[in-house]
Amino acid sequence: MSDVDRIPVTVLTGFLGSGKTTLLNRILTESHGQRIAVIENEFGEIGVDQELVINAEEEIFEMNNGCICCTVRGDLIRILGNLIARRDKFDRIVLETTGLANPGPVAQTFFVDDSVRGSFALDGIVTLIDSAHFEQQLADSQETHTQVAFADIILINKTDLASEEQVAALEKRLRGMNAMARIVRAPRDVRAGVAMDSVLGIGGFDLARALEYQPRFLEPEYPFEWAGLYDLKPGRAVLRLSPGPDPSMKVVFLLVGPQVAQEPVAAAEQVFQAFSGSIEAASAAVTLTPELRARKLEVKSHGESRFTLEVPEAGSYWLFTQHLPAEFELQLTSEAGEPLHPRIEKDFAPGHTHDSRVASFSIEDSRPVSPQRFESWIASVQKEQGTRLYRLKGFVNFADRDDRVVLQGVHMALDASSLGPWGDKPRRTQLVFIGRDLDMDALRSGFESCLA
Repeated sequence: MSDVDRIPVTVLTGFLGSGKTTLLNRILTESHGQRIAVIENEFGEIGVDQELVINAEEEIFEMNNGCICCTVRGDLIRILGNLIARRDKFDRIVLETTGLANPGPVAQTFFVDDSVRGSFALDGIVTLIDSAHFEQQLADSQETHTQVAFADIILINKTDLASEEQVAALEKRLRGMNAMARIVRAPRDVRAGVAMDSVLGIGGFDLARALEYQPRFLEPEYPFEWAGLYDLKPGRAVLRLSPGPDPSMKVVFLLVGPQVAQEPVAAAEQVFQAFSGSIEAASAAVTLTPELRARKLEVKSHGESRFTLEVPEAGSYWLFTQHLPAEFELQLTSEAGEPLHPRIEKDFAPGHTHDSRVASFSIEDSRPVSPQRFESWIASVQKEQGTRLYRLKGFVNFADRDDRVVLQGVHMALDASSLGPWGDKPRRTQLVFIGRDLDMDALRSGFESCLA
């Protein structure tokens, strides 16, 4: 496929609450004559962003409940592959990342994967900036630095929340962080109200700048940190894991042929998509077969996890783990309890770190909510946890109201609006809280007190 025929992809990034979905809705409703397919990435157990995106029901793809920098290659390649089959239905793709994402691995996918590079062209990265909260976000999050560094276009948004002097100082600060990006200001009276040609049709992602910022940009990153190659005999083996620092850990077993038995990177290329595919139900017995080739399990950290592996034939088996084995006291033994040791081991640098104190907490409930109690409770949440609450978004099922109320909050700022009647949609409250060191028990009990 020639460069002219490749499908352009625009990436919208920016910290939580910077206005990415607002800009996306503007892109979907402006008269630019282009048909848009949308890819959404959300951080949380429940997804609400799709319902905040208008006029996109048939062409929206979601990547939920995950760090896009860990799973992006598998998820994104799979979704882009699905979109190729519907090529006649759209002209370009807009990908909105979660506000906690490093956009680097997203961009990397369009350069290091042959199938993606041949069919898609990264048109550019648009980074949105929240005028009122940028300095705080910059201090709290390394992702904010990275989002600015990788930007081709920096859109200063929510200028109505800052003075002209503050916006000018912010623009100067941003130019010092990324002198090559074009900076665009949204008008004070229309958030994300910019001309479409300033965010679409940018002309291509600046690869040279990306390599200058991150010299290892073109080296693939993987959603796992360790691999071990085991020579197993027919029979049974036992995998044991203890609770670790994360709520769960994904583990993949891969039966490999001789050509990749000695090559952990070659095996990694085979297995990385399995990490973002469907999760095999965790059970007491797992069979590894030549036909299946790979099995993935998600190990929950509630007591010791134990799996019996039915090995039908002698061979080389790679074991890939999302985190380092020592963190979960991982052990592979024979059925009799004799330790089995890997012939080859390899650590994979994840290329980034996660702040384990940043988490998402979701509430979903079909019972009606008292407006008065909810208003009082949400005010107390902002007062007590507002500085640690990066983002609040969702819908509320208020008693005695027929309209669907949507909440959008960033730190201490909160906005409520109506999306019209519930209609045939099930009436339920869906709230997503994203922040650092949030008191989740207090959030749950506080919400319960609001029920009518």
